[in-house]
Amino acid sequence: MNATATPASVGSIPKVPIQITGRPSSNFPADKAALQALVQAAVNVELFTIPLYMCTMKSIQGMHAINAKGIDYYKGRLWPGMGTAPLRPGASAAELAPQKAYNLLFSVFIDEMLHLQMAANLCGAVGVTPSFNSPLLQDADNNWICYGPTQTVLPHILDLVDLDSNADGADLKVKLDALTTDQVRLFTLIEEDHDTAYAKIKQSVREEKYFPEVPFANWTAQSTEVDLPLFGTIGWMYYCLFQYITLKYDDQSTLWEKVFVANTGQRDLFNSTASVQKPPPHPRQEYPNLSTLISETEPLAAAAQAIYMMYAICDQGEGGIDWRTASAFLGMIHQRAHERGIALAAVDSVLAPFRPDPDALAADYPSYTDTGGPAPSADAAARSDNGALDHYQRFGQLLDLVGQATTWQQWHADPANQWTKALLTTSDYDPATAPTTIPKPCEVASALKNLKAVDPVAMDNVARGALAGITRILTASWGDPTVDFPFPSMVGSGDRMALYWAIYGAAPSLRAGGTSGAATTALQHACQGLALDGSGGTCAAPAIYHSCKGSNGCATQGGCGFAHAVDGGGNCAQVVGRGGCGQQAAAASGTSATGTCGAPTLYSAPADNRCGGFGGCAVPISASQLYPNAGRMQTFDFTGPEQTPEPLGTLDFVLGDSVYDIAWQAYEQVMANRKLPPGTKPEPTELRIALPPST
Repeated sequence: MNATATPASVGSIPKVPIQITGRPSSNFPADKAALQALVQAAVNVELFTIPLYMCTMKSIQGMHAINAKGIDYYKGRLWPGMGTAPLRPGASAAELAPQKAYNLLFSVFIDEMLHLQMAANLCGAVGVTPSFNSPLLQDADNNWICYGPTQTVLPHILDLVDLDSNADGADLKVKLDALTTDQVRLFTLIEEDHDTAYAKIKQSVREEKYFPEVPFANWTAQSTEVDLPLFGTIGWMYYCLFQYITLKYDDQSTLWEKVFVANTGQRDLFNSTASVQKPPPHPRQEYPNLSTLISETEPLAAAAQAIYMMYAICDQGEGGIDWRTASAFLGMIHQRAHERGIALAAVDSVLAPFRPDPDALAADYPSYTDTGGPAPSADAAARSDNGALDHYQRFGQLLDLVGQATTWQQWHADPANQWTKALLTTSDYDPATAPTTIPKPCEVASALKNLKAVDPVAMDNVARGALAGITRILTASWGDPTVDFPFPSMVGSGDRMALYWAIYGAAPSLRAGGTSGAATTALQHACQGLALDGSGGTCAAPAIYHSCKGSNGCATQGGCGFAHAVDGGGNCAQVVGRGGCGQQAAAASGTSATGTCGAPTLYSAPADNRCGGFGGCAVPISASQLYPNAGRMQTFDFTGPEQTPEPLGTLDFVLGDSVYDIAWQAYEQVMANRKLPPGTKPEPTELRIALPPST
């Protein structure tokens, strides 16, 4: 077997790597387990960065409007938290600093979403359903255990205590924090190139603890991601992945050829032109020169795609693999294809730029004014303006902006800063024409001020639950293509993170100790006063905080204005039973479990969805949430020990209706059927008043 490195060169990524060949086929089970653990580790590493970067991004003090096409009912209203926006021409550097800092972080945050998707697609190609709830990141209750004031480990990569004492970063902790010098130093440490990161690690531990050689020592077919050694750098982790993919056995086949599974576990949010939700459409490919999923069905052609995707991840900023190294591994795949008489010309192309297309971004992510008219795309500006820089370079620019962009932590430190109506409105706000069904700006200001004196655990759970809604449904969606991709949650989770910062001037812990909200027959209600057992409740059942359309674990947990079809899915795909639902419930509701394409759509009533996965979003329900369209809902009661959903009737809603008011009407129908008094509809809590409507 040819060696890829001698002991003296361990930790050095060669420009011209040597392929591992002649490996006895008897080692295949262990090698397969190693490759599958590595691709899951790649998912973990990419996912780890997302809440970390998002939290700092949302710490930047500012406000944002919530606008949509053809909608004017939020005219002149603002909610806490900055959003993306084009940089204003002619503005001074000081004026631009907060927006520039936000846009830089947003561009990296979205890149990490892309990397996470590609890593998950690598999992599917080698027979692994990726988990977005790894025990190295979260506990069973979706508490993020990888962050904290005493944490020092970058999952799978490095323990910061092993850096030389005089190395930049040795004093840092892996915690959620505001836009500070130390936090940006942490980000640059995560994203710095392999050689720089390698040189910082204490020589005494480099070889004994880091930079494992392929094949891994003492690895077995039963080993998993939790058994992986620390890699030292992200670049070395991907280098090990390259080596395992191209590892060649004594029968001349590669490991990839033996494990590859075509057309399995591939999801695409970035380049798919099919709508991932309706609306909005996704008409253009964001990365027209990059394959963001494994589309090839021939194993070696798919291997070439996998190598190209991994190089794109490293090139954008995570790792230290240069094109010479990646192309050498690509050459190994081409050589194997030549041995088999297969031509791979289709993937042997000139290296394409790994930048999002600005015109495509403008088409895919349009922006609107507060009267529903078109506006320049804010997301396109944030991402395309920064797409030419890798993450390390972007964080270098961000470091220069620390101190110029006020954070919520700094804003709260000044007692002169208080929530007022003026902060929550623009000059367009007209109280005479504003909707009377949502809280007034002065009421929102009062709620934001009063919540600061309240124990932050509930709001921490809202932020944690929003992320749990994403990760749980991501795990489900990669294992089951009929499960909707959780697109609405990408914005919703950020809104809740921003609100925590705006209320408390501090980062959420994302580990407040709440429960997981696992599937149960108990009817855990979605919002204030809507418990179908008549027990009331001042908020949502804490186990089910979430903000993702379709991510609710059980019946009666569905939330707000992203009205979900009563059968779930929102398309004509087969409905898969979840949370106690299935063919029986479909028959009970008078709908088809295989969809009724062309028939009028019935929607889930808020807090009255018939089973898990068929609910709306934003639990608890914002008091400002209004419906952006019209439709008809099916209401259900739940009977027997299994809480079988039984259809009651229908309920119409129109554009601009209060979501909570519709939820209360559905609740009244259920209470009437149970011959129980519904009581008086409660006035909204301050948390519901402060929560922004979902976007």
